[in-house]
Amino acid sequence: MTRSPLWRSIADTLAAEIAQGRYASGDKLPTEAALSQRFGVNRHTVRHALAALAEAGTVHARRGAGVFVASHPTDYRLGRRVRFHQNVRESGRTPSRQFLRMETLPADPREAEALTLPAGSLVHVVEGLSLADGVPLAMFRSIFPAARFPQLLQRLEELQSVTAALAACGLSDFTRAETRITAKLANPLLALHLRLAEGAALLRSVAVNVDAAGQPVEFGQTWFAGDRVSLTVAPD
Repeated sequence: MTRSPLWRSIADTLAAEIAQGRYASGDKLPTEAALSQRFGVNRHTVRHALAALAEAGTVHARRGAGVFVASHPTDYRLGRRVRFHQNVRESGRTPSRQFLRMETLPADPREAEALTLPAGSLVHVVEGLSLADGVPLAMFRSIFPAARFPQLLQRLEELQSVTAALAACGLSDFTRAETRITAKLANPLLALHLRLAEGAALLRSVAVNVDAAGQPVEFGQTWFAGDRVSLTVAPD
């Protein structure tokens, strides 16, 4: 009987352990050195096994960081009402937000036009990461009219939710006026924050949210990790 090569046996063993939940989505696998010691083989054999798992989409390598279990894409609905926490919870995962920047600055021309503000009006700039089960799904940059929501940044610090913070500032509901989606490649900064390889596939959305009267309240850009989300356009 022909014996399977060692690398195949190692790949099958690791794949079974991943399927059984020993390593969950987003978990880092042991190092090549640790796997070499565990299985009693050289690193070349381990590297061959990991390459086979990567080709099957079971794991992915991040340069300088290691090899990680691939996450199953999170369903993310784009409709008239786009709510991050609700979308992620409906996919069976735990949502969280990490804010990286909160500043009040004069709007640039594109921001002023999107929000129908006079040139140079003050806006709140909010940047951060959207995560599911602790794994980054997207990096976002949202712009809000500062005059309308003077306390927004403080509410965001307290509530950690854009929807809740806007509600605390008097805006109980808002809807999506438009969304434009474009394929992009991760630059070094996006790759670092999203824990991706530089040049990885991204989906960038550019969107405007409006209040009941049609007045823009948020101009946002979001860079989704292409292999971690499945965007669904829903005519709700």
